[in-house]
Amino acid sequence: MSGVRDIWVYLAAEPLVWLTATLAAYATADGIAQRLGYHPLANPVMISTAALIFLLQLTATDYNTFFEGAQFVHFLLGPATVALAVPLWRNIEAVRKSLLPILAALVAGSLTAVASALSIAWALGAPAPLLASLAPKSVTAPIAMGLAEALGGIPPLAAILVIATGILGAVIVTPLMNALGIRDFAARGFAVGVTSHGIGTARAFQVNEIAGTFAGIGMGLNGALTALIVMVLSGWL
Repeated sequence: MSGVRDIWVYLAAEPLVWLTATLAAYATADGIAQRLGYHPLANPVMISTAALIFLLQLTATDYNTFFEGAQFVHFLLGPATVALAVPLWRNIEAVRKSLLPILAALVAGSLTAVASALSIAWALGAPAPLLASLAPKSVTAPIAMGLAEALGGIPPLAAILVIATGILGAVIVTPLMNALGIRDFAARGFAVGVTSHGIGTARAFQVNEIAGTFAGIGMGLNGALTALIVMVLSGWL
């Protein structure tokens, strides 16, 4: 038994182990989601995240060791975001026809996302660092962490809140939109992109390409507008 433990300690120190574990966890989670017809509750990000957390706890592996191997996946977030331009170009006419509704929804969504979170947290007595970390929860993690740091927040906490927001949005968007009777895929996609960034956008692409296209637009525009909003509020935070 000690020999197996020694081998694991040696392997766990190698970056390739955690890259492989990350890819295997997501591939398995995506397979589960496919078998369940991509049910909202079978979100691949949620399943793979839970599996990796369990594995890290089981092996007593610290985050820095894990990230040393998984950072290649993190690097690919950049090219993946740029790749969203492909479906955008395919559907450019639909986007042009919806410019005014997009701008109106963007302003309403961005302001609501920031104001609602801050108001509730402030009413519950949250300290200033927590408010600063919570304000950018609906944008992508790199932007949120940068904003949180600039506002005196806690960047790792901001990243956790971003991931939680994204998973929650991806899980509830389909049943919520169905319950509200919203059938327009452009509106559905834009809403989840504004509120749930990349994780919500990935869910939108699973459902419909138009929804994914508008989700990508919402994610990008919301990142820029949220940065402006929270910087305006920086004195209050």
